[in-house]
Amino acid sequence: MSCHRFSFFKVSNIFFRDQMSTTIAIITFALLVIAFFTHIFSFPANWLIILILAAWSWLSPDSSLTLSTLLVFVGIAFLGECIEFVLQTFGARKYGSSSTGDWGAFFGAICGAIIGAPFFFGLGALAGAVGGAYLGCLGGELIKRRSFSEARMAAKGAMIGKILGMAVKIGIGFFFLVQSLEVLF
Repeated sequence: MSCHRFSFFKVSNIFFRDQMSTTIAIITFALLVIAFFTHIFSFPANWLIILILAAWSWLSPDSSLTLSTLLVFVGIAFLGECIEFVLQTFGARKYGSSSTGDWGAFFGAICGAIIGAPFFFGLGALAGAVGGAYLGCLGGELIKRRSFSEARMAAKGAMIGKILGMAVKIGIGFFFLVQSLEVLF
């Protein structure tokens, strides 16, 4: 009789553990979705997704996320950052920017995102990053004593490149979300 009770508790413990694993996976996925939407605020969303997945892998006993998969995600996120920078630089160069304009666009995008963050419930960071890339490149080109029309063209290229780079990073974040579904569930 006591053996029968022991097996009952063992079965109920397994059922409870499965419910807890599913609950933790759902909560983790909700956090991943929230992290993904921080792209709108120019936050490092892909890095937040990786951090959440790493924490889940460490805390969850049933995790199927391997270190190699996590390192591939890190590599892809780093590649996304590089692509964003290259697209912004390439866009600016295609429209006639100098290296001063490129660096101005880079730092302008960072400053613009920070300055724009308090506006429109945080959505201003996105517009601030794009506008900052434009203004930073424009300022860098004007410092180099280029004509206003040449500086404006280079700044337009930096802005287009920034938008394309952000689209690539958002696409990578969406890829991470889709892949995390397989890992979590």
